[in-house]
Amino acid sequence: MAPKSIPVRGESMLECRSCGAGAPVDEHFCPECSRILALGRHGDYFAFFGLPRQLVIEPADLERRYRELSRRFHPDFFYNAPPAERLASLERTSYLNDAYRVLKSLPARVEYLLSVEGLEPIDAAGSKVPPALLEEVFALNEELDEIRESRERGDEAAALRARVEIARGPIERKRDAHERQLTELSARWDASDRATPEVRRAILDALRQQLLERNYINNLLATIERELSAIDGQASGLDSGASAADRESRL
Repeated sequence: MAPKSIPVRGESMLECRSCGAGAPVDEHFCPECSRILALGRHGDYFAFFGLPRQLVIEPADLERRYRELSRRFHPDFFYNAPPAERLASLERTSYLNDAYRVLKSLPARVEYLLSVEGLEPIDAAGSKVPPALLEEVFALNEELDEIRESRERGDEAAALRARVEIARGPIERKRDAHERQLTELSARWDASDRATPEVRRAILDALRQQLLERNYINNLLATIERELSAIDGQASGLDSGASAADRESRL
């Protein structure tokens, strides 16, 4: 998930507390004295890793950058350093871990990109059903209502599970389609660095809509999993009751 507060793009230079020299805000070590810099102001997670603000990232490259920076920032290397440098090591290590958790997942990268580009955060729980999903949501809710009624009547668990699995199929296919569309839009964003602001904003809006629908689909799948758990739980309770009755009959 994207953080609650986004790093501010402000001054282009940051003063080194050790030697007083100026350093670009996205540098990790002072170019003059090589001391680790306080986190201070910085660009964003992408810049922290030395990456452009793009969505298609090679996992192996990200992993390599993460391990390299982890070694350079590790607090063990600053055990005998002045307090300011020890603090800088801890701050950069913490920020690095947060950045890595976001950038290693495409949906999380998209949500973070939207936030640093100034779009409203994604909140599927507080949003209306996306129009593109209305038909699927209506059909799923109707089917789940009927399945719950059947479960409450004590219908066979295996038959109920089969009905739930059938209902899950269209939602999973919809999710897979959204994954592909999110990947395609991500590639369009990466290729739009010379496009007009209007074109880039249109791509961001499309990314936001895809992510909202994707999150809503995941909520639907979670609802299906809860119904499956309820079916299994009820079946387990019935089995336990039957076993207890059998034991009593043998006494």
